[in-house]
Amino acid sequence: MNQVLQLNGLEYRYPGHQNAILQVPVLGLRAGERVLLHGPSGCGKSTLLSLITGIRPTQKGTIEVVGQPFSSLPQRRRDAVRADHMGVIFQAFNLLPYLSAVENVCLSAGFSRRRCKRQDAHGRSQRTVAALTLLDRLGIDRHSAALPAWQLSFGQQQRVAAARALFGKPELIIADEPTSALDDDSRDTLLNLLSELCEQAGSALLMVSHDSQVAPYFQRSIAFADLAGGRHV
Repeated sequence: MNQVLQLNGLEYRYPGHQNAILQVPVLGLRAGERVLLHGPSGCGKSTLLSLITGIRPTQKGTIEVVGQPFSSLPQRRRDAVRADHMGVIFQAFNLLPYLSAVENVCLSAGFSRRRCKRQDAHGRSQRTVAALTLLDRLGIDRHSAALPAWQLSFGQQQRVAAARALFGKPELIIADEPTSALDDDSRDTLLNLLSELCEQAGSALLMVSHDSQVAPYFQRSIAFADLAGGRHV
């Protein structure tokens, strides 16, 4: 299987701190693989995801995404790789509050022709239909999909963020605590859909969570503290 993500010798220190908050000797994800990283709040999970997505610059070590030397690329090129090949579910959602739910989902397509092609949604009307389909499967009906994001509940916003990440079938889905605001039924719906769509598209899924009980949805479950020992590749 093709390697979608590869980390080697990754370390990160906060400015002014001598000790590294993050040490990952090696971690890899293959196409279609679903991996859960679980650990308590403050252990460095979100920091790791910010490095993988290129939002935070790498200090030491390398990150490869779909075979490209992602961590050493110029910022503009990293942004292009992220738009084409990654779907990101941010912990803070990062929705545009005055755009509707369906418009927020379609945003990712506006930055990547490649994802429009993979979604088979070349025109605006096709993109809207595809976005509405994703939202419906996540329990967001058409009335709610037309509302501006700020009028949606916290849990609805979380599901809109998930739909935006899934749109365009990117090779790598990065999810930062995507179930934290959901009840059990909504959580199970989201994780089932993430698993199903990643399997259909051959996308890898890397999710971080403080909740190890969601492990059955993943092929590998790794305690965040174990990463420093390099026991998981």
